[in-house]
Amino acid sequence: MGKAIEAIDLDIYYGSFLAVQGVNMTIRPKTVTALIGPSGCGKSTYLRSINRMHEVIPGARVEGSIELDGTDLYGAGVDPVGVRRQIGMVFQRPNPFPTMSIYDNVIAGQRLNNKRMRKDATDDLVERSLRGANLWNEVKDRLEKPGSGLSGGQQQRLCIARAIAVQPDVLLMDEPCSALDPISTLAIEDLINELKMDYTIVIVTHNMQQAARVSDYTGFFNIEGTGKPGKLVEMDETKKIFSQPTQKATEDYVSGRFG
Repeated sequence: MGKAIEAIDLDIYYGSFLAVQGVNMTIRPKTVTALIGPSGCGKSTYLRSINRMHEVIPGARVEGSIELDGTDLYGAGVDPVGVRRQIGMVFQRPNPFPTMSIYDNVIAGQRLNNKRMRKDATDDLVERSLRGANLWNEVKDRLEKPGSGLSGGQQQRLCIARAIAVQPDVLLMDEPCSALDPISTLAIEDLINELKMDYTIVIVTHNMQQAARVSDYTGFFNIEGTGKPGKLVEMDETKKIFSQPTQKATEDYVSGRFG
């Protein structure tokens, strides 16, 4: 687990509209990469393109390529569902399946993939995934209760458990803490630091302090104006982006002059 991602001359379109232009980015395995930038600059669109989630919008397409350990994810014959199995996603708002129990939420991906498992193997997977999401001790005595009955922070960790249960190589996180309180946010950030031992993680965040705390590398996206495509301005080690960026626009953004 934990593979490298390479975006090469990537353009992302919605119909005829060019939303993101010319992204070249290397994401190293088993690291946390933060994507930052003002609203509308294309960072979430780029994140969703990594596992082809943007394709659920009619007319969405890409030019260029995204490779996972050298395999073109947009190559001929590549199954988008298979891509999403390798590259999991955690969304902005926790989205456990409301009618499912905590237990069934964790194994939902396995069942959707038509994987039949013995009960003892399923029990082991649920415990391992919930432990991996630092949630087991809080829910082990109520696994048959609805996932929607958990707190917001617990629900987000349940969604992370659901994502890692299918054993992906990469985890994408689209502002995973924006709907959470500070204590729940800290729990998710601590979890991200643990998960990178096994997974490559890419996170979109509007929180500069969060990017500085959790990421090893940071990519800054910007946009020149309404109707213009978003572009990757600069990517480097996080400590350099926040202390000695090479581009003035990056310095202006991380110092709070705009955005």
